[in-house]
Amino acid sequence: MYASHLQLKLSDANPMVLVASAGGLPRSNDGKASSNRPAQVVSAARRLDGHRDQMTGSERNARFASVVLPHLAEAYALARWLTGNGTDAEDVVQDGCLHAFRGIGNFSGGNARAWVLTIVRHTAYTWLGKNRPAALVLVEDVEGVGRAQSGEPDVETPESALIAKADTGLLEAAIAALPAPFRETLVLRDLQGLNYREIAEVTEVPIGTVMSRLARGRHRLIAIIAKEAA
Repeated sequence: MYASHLQLKLSDANPMVLVASAGGLPRSNDGKASSNRPAQVVSAARRLDGHRDQMTGSERNARFASVVLPHLAEAYALARWLTGNGTDAEDVVQDGCLHAFRGIGNFSGGNARAWVLTIVRHTAYTWLGKNRPAALVLVEDVEGVGRAQSGEPDVETPESALIAKADTGLLEAAIAALPAPFRETLVLRDLQGLNYREIAEVTEVPIGTVMSRLARGRHRLIAIIAKEAA
């Protein structure tokens, strides 16, 4: 299936993706601790936050640990694909975690992963707007494209077979070359496995727009790979 091709190609081969350890400390795929960022985030947020809500410090820490820390790996992966740089992605995730820590009292349950990724996505686009405004490419969406895929499963196609044969480096470069709205949608769907409704929640667009961006992003990805492989 289409998503599995990308996951197999990039998940293990990509050193940018963090894997959360049992203790919640992000680790790189070589098994080494990447940083003390989660502890630093909690400490810094505690200093910056005025604790205006009724949560105690221990309650806030516990909720942050249960809601945010399990999704740091996915948050970093999304930030890495959006910024194109591991160091910048770490900064984005740290800033996003600060926002999440200060606003953790507003999380009332539901989809924690979508909540965390939404915050990190907003933080990434704010960062890009300040540091790389040219990277923010607006895309005209055509609603209804890809409507045949509304049942969620992705079927095997000649195009997905081309993805399976693509060199990992070429595949990474092709994804990185996509406009940001296409890139984030493809990453959220095909690398992180979010369903259409979750992606719509994270990116704050209708499900039809998600489907449109995914279909058009895949089409562009195939075109780039075919051109480079020719």
